[in-house]
Parts: sequence; C-alpha cells; structure tokens
Amino acid sequence: MDKKKVLIVDDQNGIRILLLEVFNSEGYHTFQAPNGKIALEIVSSEAPDLVLLDMKIPGMDGLEILKHIKAINPDIKVIMMTAYGELDMIKEATDLGALMHFTKPFDIDEMRMEVNRHLQGGNPPDRFAVSS
Repeated sequence: MDKKKVLIVDDQNGIRILLLEVFNSEGYHTFQAPNGKIALEIVSSEAPDLVLLDMKIPGMDGLEILKHIKAINPDIKVIMMTAYGELDMIKEATDLGALMHFTKPFDIDEMRMEVNRHLQGGNPPDRFAVSS
C-alpha cells in the first residue's frame, strides 16, 4: 500500500518539526514547506493527500495558497491552522474547500486523530451528518 502523503506548511520551524515527527510516526510520508512558493512546488511534484496549512504565512497567505492548491488538484484535502480568531478568514477558507481548522496552540492528539480520520476513512463522512 502506498504511504499517504502529508504536507506541512508553516513559517514556524518548531511547528513544522513537531508535526513532521508526529505524522512520520503515524506512518505518513511527510513534506514541509516554510512558505507558499515551496508548498506549491511540493503540491505540483508530490501531490500530497493532505495539507496542513497555516493561515498566516509571510509573502503568500494561507487563503492564497489554498486557492492555488485547489487549482492544481481539487482532490487534495486541506486543514487550516491559525493562531488568530479570524472567523471571516476561516469561513472563506471553508468556502474555498478547507475541511476544517485548528486554532494554535492546537491539541496535537486531536489533530492526529483528524488527519487519520480524513486519510484512513476511505469514504468521506457525510458532510451533513448530525453530530451528537
């Protein structure tokens, strides 16, 4: 079975290293990018299954990167990460196709579970399912 690929896009090195270690240990093939330009090169060359994308990145912001990712390959799953309570940006990210978002500092176990759910689930859960 091919390893699922996860791309981590964040300008903070510590966060990239942390997430890299977590998802490597989960058995994913992980890539990292400190900015949008490198992220999009990896998206084009490696076609990751899922991208963990920081909302606030110098140069090209998360929404711009998200638009480009979806233009390159609309099937790539994207989970946003944000340190701010910018609900308007989060709504826009969701409208652009992001699955969900995590607010920093995020719970790493929760993120691990969500990534596993989205990558291992096979069938995506019904978007309109009512959670209890």
